[in-house]
This record gives sequence, structure tokens and C-alpha cells, in this order.
Amino acid sequence: MRLEGKVAIVTGGGKGIGRAISLAFAREGADVVVAARTVSALKEVASEIEALGRKSLAVVTDLSDPEQALAMVDKTLEEFGKVDVLMNNSGIAGPTATVADMELEVWNQVLAVNLTGAMLCAKHVLKKSMIPRQSGVIINMSSGMGRRGVGLRSPYSTSKWAIIGFTQALALEVGRYGIRVNCIAPGPVEGDRTERVLRERSKVLGIAFEEIMESTKASLPLGRMVKPEEVAELAVFLACDQSSGITGQTINSAGISMN
Repeated sequence: MRLEGKVAIVTGGGKGIGRAISLAFAREGADVVVAARTVSALKEVASEIEALGRKSLAVVTDLSDPEQALAMVDKTLEEFGKVDVLMNNSGIAGPTATVADMELEVWNQVLAVNLTGAMLCAKHVLKKSMIPRQSGVIINMSSGMGRRGVGLRSPYSTSKWAIIGFTQALALEVGRYGIRVNCIAPGPVEGDRTERVLRERSKVLGIAFEEIMESTKASLPLGRMVKPEEVAELAVFLACDQSSGITGQTINSAGISMN
């Protein structure tokens, strides 16, 4: 098992990609802390992890609150004594709206969760565990929208572009401690969240949802959306020693639009 004896934190670990990553880490031998805002989803994932024979800790966390980010890391260290892997997966989709109609509160909320929340988790994990232990892996979640701007999604796209820059800067800071930092940029991922975003886009543009869905798939290299489990396998690779020479990189999954 590639993560035997490791302790991993997965933010946004209750659903979708985060759930898939949490379970993939556990299958590879890691004990997993799952953090998110929905209690029921967290408890379900934690139970699934324990059914795989690993330990788990579910921590209700809203990363728009800086104190909750710190509390989540402290609870992890109280339970497990270390953090080997931080998977910064938490993110919110934000509005489908033009900049002209953007509400500042909504803009700030997206950046608070998607960007500042990731920074705070990294800050506390580095200071309290990884730098003193001179080892660790941080993986940040960007998006295909972090590779190119997408109209009507400016807060989300901006936050995901910024995560790529944050990854590169942080990798340069912590490499001397034996800590690696990388980033994943999935395209559209199968699941409820992508469907909700595309339905909202269809309403705003006045285009049928089915047409939006088909045009989205047609723009992708494989002609389909990436599966959560496929993103999770990439996360496992970046978390384990097989990627020991890789840092500061952003790796696309197979769903980046070619248009």
C-alpha cells in the first residue's frame, strides 16, 4: 500500500471528489481526517474509511472561518500526532453571473473558501507538523477554469488560477524542508455539483440544459467528463513516494476543454 502509516487531511471530504480521494487514501493505507460543513456526509465517509480498516476523524469545518481551519488542524494533531498529507480540496462553485452584476459579499466568500481557506490549512499544517518533521505533501485542487478564464464564473475561475500560483510559490518556500506541493486541475467531473453548475448556466444563457451538457462533453478530449475516482488516483500518486521528484506542478486530469 502506497500510503501505509500516513495521516492525511482531506478538506471537502464529504462528497464528490473529496469523498473519492478520502476513500482512495484509506485503501492505500492512510488514516484520514475528513473535513467539511455537512455533518451527515462526513460521518458517512468516516464510517466507510473505518470499514476499510483505517482510522478516521470527521471534523465539521467551514473554511471561510479562519478559527475553524486552525481548530481542524489542532484536532487532527490531538488524534494522530502528525500530518503527512494535506489535500486542499474544499471549494464552492460560486455564482453564475457577470462581473457587472457581481455582489461583493459573494465574490469574497468564494475567495475565502477556495483560496484563503487553502492557505490557512497549509499554514497551520506546515507550522505545527510538516516543517518540524521535515517532511510532508500538500496537494491543492485547482480546475480547468484555473487554466483559462470562463465567462459568468469570474470568482471561481479567479480563485482557481490563484491556487496554481500559490502552489508554485509554496513549493519554492518549503522544498528545503523535504516538503512537496502540487496541484490538480480537473475539467468537468461527473456528479451533482457539475450538473448544478451547468443547469444554472443554461438558465442564465437561455439554452437548454441538454444542449449545454452535450456541448460540454463534446469539448473534452475524451468526449466525456472525468470521474471522481480518476481524480482520486492522481491524488494518491501525488501523495505517495512514486512522485517524490515532483513539486510545484499543476497536473490536468483528462477533462480539460479543448475549445
